[in-house]
Amino acid sequence: MIAPPVPLRPALQEAAHRLAAAGVESPRWDAEQLVAHVLGVSRTSLPVVPNLDAAQYDALQGLVARRAAREPLQHIVGSVGFRYVDLAVGAGVFIPRPETEDVAGYAIDAARRCGEKPLVVDLCSGSGAIALSVAHEVKGAVVHAVELDPGALEWLRRNAAARERAGDAPVAIHEGDVSHALPELDGTVDVVVSNPPYVPLAELTDVEPEVRDHDPTMALVAGPDGLDVIREVEKTARRLLKAGGIVVVEHSDRQGETAPKVFADAGGWADVEDHADLVGRPRYVTATKMSP
Repeated sequence: MIAPPVPLRPALQEAAHRLAAAGVESPRWDAEQLVAHVLGVSRTSLPVVPNLDAAQYDALQGLVARRAAREPLQHIVGSVGFRYVDLAVGAGVFIPRPETEDVAGYAIDAARRCGEKPLVVDLCSGSGAIALSVAHEVKGAVVHAVELDPGALEWLRRNAAARERAGDAPVAIHEGDVSHALPELDGTVDVVVSNPPYVPLAELTDVEPEVRDHDPTMALVAGPDGLDVIREVEKTARRLLKAGGIVVVEHSDRQGETAPKVFADAGGWADVEDHADLVGRPRYVTATKMSP
């Protein structure tokens, strides 16, 4: 006997209720994304889909259970949209967040002001979200991405290859840490951008389960005050940038004063300024490399 189809609307409502009960922050959105993933359609196509067949409904139940256990939605569907590119993500790589799109946007605008072939370095590149967005949006940009974690490097290379197949300029990928990155480029770079680890060790338990339990710890924690890697980014950016070059560094919403202070105290920087994200939280610092 063939099981009857399940009407989509109540199936969607059921999924959203389960996710809300599990504490998922955006239960309706996530439920719609999971249904769309099961059906192989875009979320915007759901209003014209009347039913799920039995196999689709069973598949949805399994995905909802995973999401209710606070597995990241992006891991379940296998990708995330970031600005104008789609990135493959999964276990072993930090999932780029919407607020980082502002950081990338500032770096992109800065690169566009630098002439025909701006030289851009993305430190702590992770999935490649920022580096690949620069390569996609800034015509002629020469982009280097630096990442230390072997797991993240696999995703970075996968995403870079996919974007190159789609017609974007290649991004040069480098395995290494921030402190010793790209000495051959010292004094020549137009823009350095980074979304580094910035969670203080003592605050890791306060982070939402999707991040704490699934993103690599290396991509999250940066010493007692969360600024250890930002300090290294500052030193390396000061070394890499040409006079007048721009650095853009993301930080937590609790570091709106302490992260800019890293640059102000170091010297060699002009126009040190902090910026809020779209909901008004302190999110990233920018500065301009001074002439020697």
